[in-house]
Amino acid sequence: MTTQLDLTGLRCPLPVIRLEAAMRKAEPGAVIIASADDPIARVDIPHAARQAGFSCEETAESTNSTYVFRVIAPQR
Repeated sequence: MTTQLDLTGLRCPLPVIRLEAAMRKAEPGAVIIASADDPIARVDIPHAARQAGFSCEETAESTNSTYVFRVIAPQR
């Protein structure tokens, strides 16, 4: 299952708070595609994901400075 999470327009700490809520609901192996435009999110989102045991990779940066992350729930 893939969930799209639009975090654009939100500033720290809201992108991480919303991601953490989505991660708590995620089933094993679920994928969360998170988009954020807060520059701090480029550091905070991967850190929060890894701290929760999820894998995270930045997949793209658009021309309007939106960062896109692929966050994957661990297989339990």
